Amino acid sequence: MVILIADSGSTKTSWCVTDGETRRMFITQGINPYQQTEEEMMAALQRELVPEVRYAEEIRFYGAGCTAEKIPVVASALRRTIATGARIHVGSDMLGAARALCGRSAGVVCILGTGSNSCLYDGEQLVENVSPLGYVLGDEGSGAYIGKRLVGNCLKRQFSEQVCRLFSEETGITAASIVNKVYREPFPNRYLASLSPFCARHRDLPEINAFLKDCFREFFVRNVMLYPCKDVPVHFIGSVAWSYQDELTSVAAELGFRIGQIEQSPLEGLIQFHTHK
Repeated sequence: MVILIADSGSTKTSWCVTDGETRRMFITQGINPYQQTEEEMMAALQRELVPEVRYAEEIRFYGAGCTAEKIPVVASALRRTIATGARIHVGSDMLGAARALCGRSAGVVCILGTGSNSCLYDGEQLVENVSPLGYVLGDEGSGAYIGKRLVGNCLKRQFSEQVCRLFSEETGITAASIVNKVYREPFPNRYLASLSPFCARHRDLPEINAFLKDCFREFFVRNVMLYPCKDVPVHFIGSVAWSYQDELTSVAAELGFRIGQIEQSPLEGLIQFHTHK
């Protein structure tokens, strides 16, 4: 059986087409039904996915924004674009992360990428989810959250003169340019997340290190600590979790949590989950 497996965030979608023995992997732009209409998703799929794969008997698509009300929209876009006769299963990126990291064991599962999310997983299904609320109201610990706080702290001179100067020299951002990017151009969350690597380049500076830890502490306090469990590991997935493992692990230990796996992408785990029953 040819299976097409996808892990989609707001920034990119990672795909694998496999028959259980051979596999081919590729990347397209992100698909998010809260940021794109069905027609926009179809256009992106037609432009980037169809040239890569024209046949699949089963599609397992896990994506950001794939809530119960949006799952039929994503499934329809996939069916109308590429997979008229395929069995299509669409799930949230949270379910994908849980299956990839925990398999069939219980745990707290967290996503730290462009956005953030978390859940309590019992080995079969998501049993509790603290709403991430998006990059405007929440998404603590995410790339967009770090970028939002970073640019605010620099432009409002909450950091030292050294850090503010470095930020200005490396990004060229002004108050006028950031307002235009965030309030007038599409995908402001992606843009804000693109600023977070500044922290990775300067994490050796004490105030940047403390800033990063504070961003992750906010994630634990406002999300992970709300789950009624301290006896299961806390797993992480996503580019931000992968890039800032030291800071993340330090904050987890400080708050008494046991870190499980930290992975950059769930795709390998999902391949194993769906091809090794």
